[in-house]
Amino acid sequence: MSEEQQAPLQALLDSCASLKFAPLPDIRTATVQRTRKHPGTEHWYRTDLMVAEGAVGPLFTQLTAHHGPAHKLPAATHFLRALLREPIFLVSAGVYLTRRAPLLDERHLWFPWLSTAAFGTPAITSARVAVLPDDPAAGHPDSVVVPDEAALDALAARHMVRAFSPIIEALHAHTRVGLRTLWGWVLDTLHFYMLNPARFLGRDAEAAWERAGRLGAALVEAGAVTRARPRLFPFYENHPRGTWAVRGTCCFDYKGDPEHGYCTTCPLKCDSDRRAELREWIRNPALAP
Repeated sequence: MSEEQQAPLQALLDSCASLKFAPLPDIRTATVQRTRKHPGTEHWYRTDLMVAEGAVGPLFTQLTAHHGPAHKLPAATHFLRALLREPIFLVSAGVYLTRRAPLLDERHLWFPWLSTAAFGTPAITSARVAVLPDDPAAGHPDSVVVPDEAALDALAARHMVRAFSPIIEALHAHTRVGLRTLWGWVLDTLHFYMLNPARFLGRDAEAAWERAGRLGAALVEAGAVTRARPRLFPFYENHPRGTWAVRGTCCFDYKGDPEHGYCTTCPLKCDSDRRAELREWIRNPALAP
């Protein structure tokens, strides 16, 4: 099948095939099918209806009661991770690897609730993707052609904000965890999910980080409220994977597990300790998470 005939979203999925870490959602559309079994699924929640039906609070309470953490702050970011990790990766990796941006939609983003009181892998039911004019798939019915990279970022960011805002606002209302903390987690994750593929593929980490920064700036412009931006953290000179990053917003995992302490990427962690830990990962990759 030629690039013009292939669905742009399928090409994006194919570009992730060689990655060691690629948390992709299920895709259930007329032109692209990428699904996995969800044993024990009790209910599928569509984003807008899950919020309209007032289900976010009760689901958060059940998830936390069964799986923790007990502290409200890390529980809130764990809840976001369960719902939004795969959609964020899809957009970030798509923009970085293919210069294509999946257009998320609260009416086409679904979450399976399992009998184990946990969420399964989210599903996307729209194949719409923003592409540039010179993209081979520009004429495909799933493509939305935009004039340049800035317009692609702006459109992708607006769709992310519209798709995520109902969940984030409902979670904020239920837990009183600040919107800057919740959106900060999204912004940080967006950056890491461009840096991850770059490091694995041996590409320029700074270039990937700059690309993520432009999409991140568009996300803020579209309405995401944040306190601080994440920062790049070189820790091992002349090594293809000797660059990592520091989150702009703490995920508060240390409050749920005090013995674990600060995460390697935590903005509260001392840089000298962070550097020593990351260098040990290079020497002994088995220690890396």
